[in-house]
Amino acid sequence: MIKKKFDKKKGILFWITGLSGSGKTSIAKKIKKNIVKEFGPTIVVSGDDLRKIFGFKQYDEKSRIILSRKFCKFAKFVTDQKINLIFAIVGLMNEPRKWNKKNIKNYVEIYIKANLQKIINLGKKKIYKFQKKNKIVGVNIHPEFPKKPDIVIHNNFLKNTNYLSEELFKKIKNRYSLI
Repeated sequence: MIKKKFDKKKGILFWITGLSGSGKTSIAKKIKKNIVKEFGPTIVVSGDDLRKIFGFKQYDEKSRIILSRKFCKFAKFVTDQKINLIFAIVGLMNEPRKWNKKNIKNYVEIYIKANLQKIINLGKKKIYKFQKKNKIVGVNIHPEFPKKPDIVIHNNFLKNTNYLSEELFKKIKNRYSLI
């Protein structure tokens, strides 16, 4: 396999997407140390982090699209400063991923694939307990799953997030390098 080369003049956006409770943020935090060693200065941010920081409280589909546009511009701002960003976000909409591919030079789309019913049955997220009140992607908002992500990690919840993060980093290291 020929490695894709990243431009050293820009940071890398590792866009980790998947259903709420699929393990995105846990995996993102665990790969940070290795990403720093391999690719340089890196921060980890989740969609929940930015929601808290900026006080975003809307979860309907229209608000999610507006917010995802802002998140994409934030990611570009960070990576334009030669800082890598590991961004864990539900982000199951085609529009922001297309925008990232077009506008962010060093972009890696990572999809954490997990079964919604397993997430709910295992009690991975409290939001699923209040499905009727909440607007949840995969429950009452239709998810647009990535069609051709750069990397897919299957989380069937039989392996811990340490194992899954090691698997992800190996895939990253095998496929990408700096110019």
